[in-house]
Amino acid sequence: MQHLINIGLVERNPGHGHPLRPEFRLTQLGGAAAELASQIAGVAKEADQDLLRRSWTLPVLATLHSSRHFIEIKRDLSPITDRALSQSLKTMEARQWVCRQVDEFTRPPRSRYLAVSTGGAISEVAASAVTFGA
Repeated sequence: MQHLINIGLVERNPGHGHPLRPEFRLTQLGGAAAELASQIAGVAKEADQDLLRRSWTLPVLATLHSSRHFIEIKRDLSPITDRALSQSLKTMEARQWVCRQVDEFTRPPRSRYLAVSTGGAISEVAASAVTFGA
């Protein structure tokens, strides 16, 4: 709970609750995050919730609203490691949330990734709300 308070999503409700059982409410930022989470939950099926709960699934999907190379995704998600990004993309590709296309006309051949089906729908919702700073 303290982490949610520290990042500004939740605050104590002043004048309400017992000191040992305080009451909390969403901040304006917390409300926006809850709305985004609700939209994403509305797009994904119950069976997809396990994949959505993984650390990098949502950030990776937010970058895949258009076809991107591995290095472009990694640049937007600077703290992600090559291994974590690769595993995340492979997992989503196996679930058919991401389509991998190999551009054989470049040397060396390079892969491009694009969110499709459920991944594409989640990507549209997330991309409209998430921005990546330089």
